[in-house]
Amino acid sequence: MKKIRLGTSDLHTGEISLGCMRMDKLSSQDAANVIENAVEHGVDLFDHADIYGGGKSEEVFANALKETSINREDIVLQTKCGIRGGFFDFSKQHILDSVDGSLQRLNTDYIDILLLHRPDALMEPEEVKEAFVKLKESGKVRHFGVSNQNPMQIELLKKYLQDDLIINQLQLSLMFTPMIDAGLNVNMQHDPAVVRDSSILDYSRLNEMTIQAWSPFQFGMFEGVFVGNDKFPELNAKLQELAEKKGVTDSAIAIAWILRHPANIQPVVGTMNMQRLSAIAKASDIELTREEWYELYRAAGNQLP
Repeated sequence: MKKIRLGTSDLHTGEISLGCMRMDKLSSQDAANVIENAVEHGVDLFDHADIYGGGKSEEVFANALKETSINREDIVLQTKCGIRGGFFDFSKQHILDSVDGSLQRLNTDYIDILLLHRPDALMEPEEVKEAFVKLKESGKVRHFGVSNQNPMQIELLKKYLQDDLIINQLQLSLMFTPMIDAGLNVNMQHDPAVVRDSSILDYSRLNEMTIQAWSPFQFGMFEGVFVGNDKFPELNAKLQELAEKKGVTDSAIAIAWILRHPANIQPVVGTMNMQRLSAIAKASDIELTREEWYELYRAAGNQLP
């Protein structure tokens, strides 16, 4: 699998990562098999959050990793904090407590990347700075990033932080493309022209932040999977056509569409099915042409101006 550099850091990982939200449903042995299979295919960044499975996903991962021959230093562990029951919390104490909890559940001395999960309207950037400095100086966290934040929120944080924010995790799929739509429909008066995210795609490229695409097979927000869904016949016909042409699965084509963008976007794939992940990993070897990329974009229901 091709490697990408994460933001301005010295971390280089496979260009596809594995989201571990559903790992709490697996036995330790099944999870170990999933981890080994991922690494064998070049997927070496594992994305967690303190809320996934109420913390159990991190525990299952740690127990499973002990049953493999994989060294901790050979993988990248990323986790997120800030979502609590009914509210968001970027306070210094919550960040520190959350990291300590994740370190314990993941059975590791350090987290490679910590992301702030969803924007906290009551965020005090001075507190975030204090938490990040303490975590960095103690060796508990090596790199930092955000999730679901717009450019001005990031700029506010950057005013106070000492370290670069290397990641922004954002929803993106063939059926969820607002960050792309607005850039194609400049100075137009229809809905796709509305800038909903303050040009986060261009901002990320200008500031060398890696976008991690979550829910790369979903349409809407958790409304369902579009691959193989009868609601989207034109898109699935095009996915299948290109899959047969390239000798891969339709899911691999959907990921290849994201990888084709020059922003070096890293999809976060959440499947716990080893065969499916093996098939998806082949997306790294696929090069869609410009024409094929736009054919898929139009087949998803988008019209070019």
